[in-house]
Amino acid sequence: MIEIENITIGVVLKKIRKSMKFSQEELAFKSGLDRTYISMLERNVKQPSITTIFLLADALNLRPSELVRQLEDEFDGYTIKRNTL
Repeated sequence: MIEIENITIGVVLKKIRKSMKFSQEELAFKSGLDRTYISMLERNVKQPSITTIFLLADALNLRPSELVRQLEDEFDGYTIKRNTL
């Protein structure tokens, strides 16, 4: 198993967006989010809230659970590193 610190949405979001032939601007308009925020999500600079996941899924004509399922598929075989203090 490969350990990672965070599950990030960037790769999956970009893959779905490009498969639908949306620019970042189009996705931003459809979701009501800022284009720079979409860019930050795709570059894993920011992590989305649950509300943002719902907005993105709606803009991409997906159910939020489908977006999360694609994240599950992308990170299958990884474990999340747990820090204990």
